[in-house]
Amino acid sequence: MLKTIIPEDERSKEPLDTERLIYHPDMIRANEWVLSEYQPPTRDFCIFVPCAMRKPYHTSPSHKMYDRIIFGILDQEEAHVVVFGTCGITPREIDTEYPFTDYKFMMGKCNVAKIKRDFIKIESKRLARYLEKTRDNYNHRIAYCIGDFRTAMEKAVEMTNIEVSIIPKKETMEELANPDKRFVYGSLSQQQYLQDFSDSITEKMNIDARTVGVHEDLSTNDMDWYLL
Repeated sequence: MLKTIIPEDERSKEPLDTERLIYHPDMIRANEWVLSEYQPPTRDFCIFVPCAMRKPYHTSPSHKMYDRIIFGILDQEEAHVVVFGTCGITPREIDTEYPFTDYKFMMGKCNVAKIKRDFIKIESKRLARYLEKTRDNYNHRIAYCIGDFRTAMEKAVEMTNIEVSIIPKKETMEELANPDKRFVYGSLSQQQYLQDFSDSITEKMNIDARTVGVHEDLSTNDMDWYLL
């Protein structure tokens, strides 16, 4: 049974619903636990997906959608799902743990330039540490992300020289880009993005591609990845 990461009597009284979430002592402590004490499984695939507004993440519409893609192709024991973004880094099997279940702030709605810059700096270093920590745990790594989350992952790959397939493809993003909208690249629930996600797995498995159906756009009520 998982030991509680931060016991109740040791938790900070600072709120978890402000734009200063990335500096919150409990978020910092929980992420440090993941990066230093957590023992990751050995799997064929590690699949990084964005955090969601609904907690725990595995109950959210977006993560159920990701799971339909992932586990429609792979068996449960073949893939390890790791959540990243506003939460820092959260292996999804611990997504019921405080503070990952308790924060309310969504980085995607942050318009403070300094916080966005600090987020990319902090998150890229965390991702780099996780990639290094798990260098021998996975054969394939895929990250499904856009915006600042994607930028952080790209920087982490540069830091470590560990291969991560970052999806959607840039050409797909440019095809769907709409500069007149607040979220230029739209929602990760778009069929073309999901097709790229599915194809990234089937290509590594060297099996025939699967056709991804059209899904409801969940961007207004669930995702936390739609960053400019």
